[in-house]
Amino acid sequence: MSELLDSLFRTSRPEGRRWTNDEVAARIKESHPQIRVSGAYLSALRNGKRTRPSPELQSALAEFFGVSPAYFVDSDHAQKVLQQLALLEDMSQSGVRALALRAVGLPQESLQAIVTVLDQVRKLQGLPPVEDD
Repeated sequence: MSELLDSLFRTSRPEGRRWTNDEVAARIKESHPQIRVSGAYLSALRNGKRTRPSPELQSALAEFFGVSPAYFVDSDHAQKVLQQLALLEDMSQSGVRALALRAVGLPQESLQAIVTVLDQVRKLQGLPPVEDD
């Protein structure tokens, strides 16, 4: 649980910065007043000093970070989510996200032209071709 929760904290970056334990606890209390949680308790969960949050808190944490509650109980699902989060982080760090945002709303023929140009640039740089899914 600790590694999974800590991964969500490390990869979720509102406005380019990481959430603090206190911020997440406050947001969860706002949306779920019946759940008792504090920044200190989240810190203990993240570092493994506490290991068994209530199912309600697990669900609220999943909701807050935008993942399925299965993330905390199904290791295969968690692995898939972590891979997706890593890809998003890589995209953000490499500028791919900025490129993708500029492509939103363009017609299909324009997108295809951009793909053709990118394929040519990859070739000129000696990079392997990209296989479309």
